[in-house]
Amino acid sequence: MVQTMQTPVQVQQDKKHPQWAFLEGKFVPIEDAKISIMSQVVNYGIGAFGGLRGYWNEDKQQIYVFRIQDHLRRMLNSLKLFANTISFSTDDLQKIILDLLRREGYHEDVYIRPLVYNATEDITPRLYDVEFRFACFTRPLGNYISLDVRACTSSWRRIEDNVLPSRGKITGGYINSAFAKSEAHWNGYDEAIVLNQDGHVAEGSAMNLFIVRHGKLITPPVSDNILEGITRGSVLQLAHDLGVETVERSIDRTELYVADEVLFCGTGAQVAAVTEIDHRKVGTGKMGPVGQKLQDAYFSIVRGKNAKYADWLTPVYS
Repeated sequence: MVQTMQTPVQVQQDKKHPQWAFLEGKFVPIEDAKISIMSQVVNYGIGAFGGLRGYWNEDKQQIYVFRIQDHLRRMLNSLKLFANTISFSTDDLQKIILDLLRREGYHEDVYIRPLVYNATEDITPRLYDVEFRFACFTRPLGNYISLDVRACTSSWRRIEDNVLPSRGKITGGYINSAFAKSEAHWNGYDEAIVLNQDGHVAEGSAMNLFIVRHGKLITPPVSDNILEGITRGSVLQLAHDLGVETVERSIDRTELYVADEVLFCGTGAQVAAVTEIDHRKVGTGKMGPVGQKLQDAYFSIVRGKNAKYADWLTPVYS
């Protein structure tokens, strides 16, 4: 039985967050949210996760969660790659997440991490005769990365679909992101740009990528081993609505060097400018006009200031 709450719970703002998690079908104190060392998710990374944001609107005293149903559908689709299911629907999961946020009583921007994981305790890595479970925690979060980023092309290649599907947010696959991000950090950069096995640009270490050339917004297709990003899809929709021509096609590495603008986007990255790549300044070395237009529109929408896109937002406090 899922424990739920009927009314929002307010907490003092000086309390430490997070205080709660959802695990094993109930809300538990965060310090009690433990998973067995023998589980297959711990030993083999067999699981999938989602990454969502909630944005605080001070005027309305409200948190808006961005595209919650889309994120939850993608997470459950990741389970399909494992040929497995859980007993919760997207509506069930949404209710749990909103109840969890109300328990915390946030009055700030937040990050939400739902995950499904192979809880089976066995040493044989497999996807049959196993049990997947759902868990979730939240935490305060401002900018995950700077909105102005220096990046390098990683020596690590992007995992491909027939090795480990990139279109799902599969837990074990993010060691690829860890290698790329860490290499960039150790080489003095903020972020990495990862190429696929064909040598085409895939994405950042954990975010989708766009370039702007001759006024067109260009992004790799989902067939180039990229995550099917919710924010990516939102940016494409915004560009269309703003009259910016969009193109989905493969991008060569050298196009990064001659692009007028390069952008990262994602739940963590939001909409950020890549101002330098491999010691080469991108465009003017700051956010360009297309990126600025998209960034301004994005932040207006996620904070509940653009009624046209109200259906992308789910309020936490009733």
